[in-house]
Amino acid sequence: MHAIVVDVLGGPEQLQWREVPDPVPGPGEVAIRIGLTSVNFADTQARRGVGAALAKIPFTPGIDAMGTIAALGPGVTDRYVGQRVACNPQSGSYAEIAVAPVALTYPMDPAIPDEAAASGTVLVTAYNILTLAGRLQPGESVLVHTAAGGVGSVAVQMAKQLGAGRIVATAGGPEKVALCRELGADVAIDYRNEDFAAAVKRETGGVDVILDAIGGGIFEVGFPLLAPFGRYVIYGQASDAPANARVDGLHRGNRTIVGYSSGHYRRTRPAVLAPSVAAAYDLVAKRAIRILEGGRFPLRDAAAAHRLVESRATTGRVFLTV
Repeated sequence: MHAIVVDVLGGPEQLQWREVPDPVPGPGEVAIRIGLTSVNFADTQARRGVGAALAKIPFTPGIDAMGTIAALGPGVTDRYVGQRVACNPQSGSYAEIAVAPVALTYPMDPAIPDEAAASGTVLVTAYNILTLAGRLQPGESVLVHTAAGGVGSVAVQMAKQLGAGRIVATAGGPEKVALCRELGADVAIDYRNEDFAAAVKRETGGVDVILDAIGGGIFEVGFPLLAPFGRYVIYGQASDAPANARVDGLHRGNRTIVGYSSGHYRRTRPAVLAPSVAAAYDLVAKRAIRILEGGRFPLRDAAAAHRLVESRATTGRVFLTV
């Protein structure tokens, strides 16, 4: 089979299209013939060797995809060859065939489009940062940063479905701001041309849940916007800079800072994700949530896909066809 392999950490040019042996599923695993895989920002971090995304080289990137089961490993009795599934492969999804544990392989209803089936990471992350980490209650206000991106665009839609009150979104540029409003944001702020903190204060006076995948200075400016008893959810560090917090801002206002990572759950408590996966895909099946497509490339052109993602010029998801 063919796969994308990284031998040297660095730029997109390190994504090499190569012929490699077919992976063989072990006990409790299945092999999936990949049809569509999505490009996550975490994939670009793994390629660069950044922080927690550091992987042993050589490796094949990719953390979620969809396809059909090609082979069953020993002991697997609740899946079948030919079954359409979403998956989080351990062997990397930028490949024609990938291996995933059964616990991270999810049968897909025919009502789920391929694009959504290949977007499990953003769907589950958006659902869990609002519910598990953010503990969003009906009527509460939400601030979604990078709201035109993969997770952000889904989180705006899910917040609406979960009964949020005022939904505030930040994005870069007028087209992305317009998209946020279309997705359900009550207020959309162009952070490139407006002081987002001042705008949030003006519109809300204080936000109950803040969703932040940027970290760094955004956190330091944004944390004071949190209302008493509010929850600030950090689920990424796209700025490559850590966020620094003063703890006196926590106890004085009964505020909470919560960290969340779908990847860490997959590695340590995969079974815990199953209810969230079911809930998120149920919203997709009901057409309450849609996945935005920002680009599509053949697998061999993964480098071009990474350049597009890192340009921050896209909205929604970028996909690789296999």
